[in-house]
Amino acid sequence: MTITLGPNQYGKAENRLVRIVRDTARHEIRDLNVSSSLRGRFEAAHVTGDQRGVLPTDTQKNTVFAFAKEKGVASIEEFALTLGDHFIGQTPAADGARIEIEEYPWGRIPVEGAGHDHSFVRTGGGVRTTVVNIDGRGADRQAHVVSGINDLTVLKSTGSEFHGFLEDEYTTLPETTDRILATSLVARWRYEHTDVDWDKSYDAIKGLLLQRFAEIHSFALQQTLYGMGSAVLEQHPEVAEIKFSAPNKHHFLADLSPFGTENPGEVFHAADRPYGLIEASVVRDDASGPGSAWHGVPGFC
Repeated sequence: MTITLGPNQYGKAENRLVRIVRDTARHEIRDLNVSSSLRGRFEAAHVTGDQRGVLPTDTQKNTVFAFAKEKGVASIEEFALTLGDHFIGQTPAADGARIEIEEYPWGRIPVEGAGHDHSFVRTGGGVRTTVVNIDGRGADRQAHVVSGINDLTVLKSTGSEFHGFLEDEYTTLPETTDRILATSLVARWRYEHTDVDWDKSYDAIKGLLLQRFAEIHSFALQQTLYGMGSAVLEQHPEVAEIKFSAPNKHHFLADLSPFGTENPGEVFHAADRPYGLIEASVVRDDASGPGSAWHGVPGFC
């Protein structure tokens, strides 16, 4: 029997970085969670403990904070691309780098009708994400960007049906033509290239996802997701494909009849588990191959 080292990577996970831009009296804030990893020819480190080809994870951490000051954070995608190229350049044994960033939103606290210059409040509306995978260097370099949003919690109080489904001897779910549809959406989309206005693209795609969720009369969460994804691909040629993971946050009508009270679709029990989990990909037929774009991005079909 021969034993060999399989796929591997190493890095520094979850560097919590807050970058304040204070060049003027009106400050800006970027609140990030940055994870980096390198993959490549690191057999010696695993098999014999030889660390000569290893760029320490502590160095990766230090670089994240130093680059936030030296190069700034124009967008999380650009910051991730810069970090990935740097780490590959510093590590001859590395064949690829993976940078994952989450960005937590802050809004200005309103004071006398205007946002305060340097006081902020954490806002909802989901967590912006990006995963950048870079393969190779120089003329052989390939960069893949998958951006998205986590925890985008949405609900429509009507405009959703669910009926005509398969039934067997264990089916108890009643059909309905009027139900609450709610989910805490995870969406990730793969870009065709890196010549993108990242912030503008993200804002537009997020807005479009919300708009289509509201507009689509839903016969199933699957149909809603497909409609949302189709709209993104139709209006954003820079996007090759989009993937969704959507827990169906069930709301069950509370039975108030024992108390002599009618409940015409007004009081519900919000159940957190178990829940239906709907996952789907929407892809344009002329999309490029994904390469390593989805490397290390779990939880999607």
